[in-house]
Amino acid sequence: MYIWELPDWPRFHWDQGRLATVLAQVRHDQGRLLGRMDALGFRLRERAVLQTLTEDVLRSSEIEGEILDPEQVRSSIARRLGLDIGGLTPADQEVEGVVEMMLDATRHYDRPLTKDRLFAWHAALFPTGRSGMVRIRVGAWRDEATGPMQVVSGPVGRERVHYEAPPANRLDAGMAAFLDWFNGRQETDPVLKAGLAHLWFVTLHPFADGNGRMARAIADMALAHSEQSTQRFYSLSAQIGLERSAYYNILEASQKATMDVTDWQVWFLGCLSRAVAAAQDTLSLMLSKARFWERFATEALNQRQIDMLNHLLDGFEGKLTSSKWAKLAKCSQDTAYRDILDLMARNILKKNPGGGRSTSYDLADF
Repeated sequence: MYIWELPDWPRFHWDQGRLATVLAQVRHDQGRLLGRMDALGFRLRERAVLQTLTEDVLRSSEIEGEILDPEQVRSSIARRLGLDIGGLTPADQEVEGVVEMMLDATRHYDRPLTKDRLFAWHAALFPTGRSGMVRIRVGAWRDEATGPMQVVSGPVGRERVHYEAPPANRLDAGMAAFLDWFNGRQETDPVLKAGLAHLWFVTLHPFADGNGRMARAIADMALAHSEQSTQRFYSLSAQIGLERSAYYNILEASQKATMDVTDWQVWFLGCLSRAVAAAQDTLSLMLSKARFWERFATEALNQRQIDMLNHLLDGFEGKLTSSKWAKLAKCSQDTAYRDILDLMARNILKKNPGGGRSTSYDLADF
């Protein structure tokens, strides 16, 4: 039996005592992150938002098996936010649609969530009217032309049904109840509202495809409302992507349990807390990078040197050698070596212990 079949559906409840401590910690971490971001300059905040939204769009699609081009996503977001990042990459319809949905959810969090708005999001996600090679019902609630809506895994003939959604004839009433709740005034903390909205929406599974991405957009909308901010500095979708197996396990368990969703909310808050913590690490990296460039702002560096220093500041994998420099910068090894020697003379780079063919370089200590 699924929770939507229970007589008390959809009267969700949870144990506030079990959630109190972790909710207070999440709220504290949200405030601390926003405070640190407020202390940044305008350009750094813009870069942080661009990076976060790009990651959010990429990972939310990746969870559903959709791999998008990072540069297309980044360029699409930058254009819509009016950011000058140079070298914008044209984006295809699918990328533009995902970006449009995510930005509408987070930058207009104070607008009502309506049936027409959800239909517009869905149409933006599937601009060709197809999911892969399969034609689907777009911009409307799903029907049952191909049978019940099921979440399955496994090879053909040995599928495992993880979940079966409510019949299509229950969607009008079910979604009306959901939207009335989401748009209404409640005493529920907005962070807990985000968690419940995610679970409730994917349980209804109102569309033929794209329900996961839309549920995460709705959760982001509620989180933006909790912070009263259109700027996103952490990515819940990226964290869910890292914890995908646990996400699907707790989702399946919650949809087959009772109307007590305490376990789901505990997991959601924990995942959100880890997302905010990851953003704190990203912020520290950005601040370190900003301080570096402030220190060397007057140095006359060529574009190859600037690009390679940014690679190092972003966390270069492995050891930087003159041959790797030449390959990444698309220059000769002699040119790479001259670039490196110049940076060493300026005390920007240092030679690591060891020599010969294994000679490598790193940022000098500042």
